[in-house]
Amino acid sequence: MKPGLPRLAVRAVILHHDRLLLVNAWPAAADGTRPDLWCAPGGGVERGQSLPDNLRREVREETGLAISVGAPCLVNEFHDPQSGFHQVDVYFRARLEGAGILDAAWRDPAGVVSLRRFVSRDEMAGLRFKPDSLPSVAWGGG
Repeated sequence: MKPGLPRLAVRAVILHHDRLLLVNAWPAAADGTRPDLWCAPGGGVERGQSLPDNLRREVREETGLAISVGAPCLVNEFHDPQSGFHQVDVYFRARLEGAGILDAAWRDPAGVVSLRRFVSRDEMAGLRFKPDSLPSVAWGGG
């Protein structure tokens, strides 16, 4: 990526039995601890693939699940001037293909995601997650 250009990423808003799929998508620290910040599954866009194709690949890698990609529902920008990190996330509504069972034996091939879970709207109140608007995007309302 050229300096100064934001990184483009795609993320999936997946509700299954009224529970939102979240991942802890930050690598472990040197001491093995993991951040407690949760997000919707997804990741960086690879050139030459459509946004939906990128999202299907990322969700499969991070969760082991197959999805159908729907309409965009949120655009979120993160910019940290101090580090220079700048990312634009395009969130899409998505549906699971299949039963939506998270296999305990599955591992992220990139080794980034180690935790995946479906959470209720009430459970989200006890979690740290980004972006702050995720519950209202997933379930509607305020």
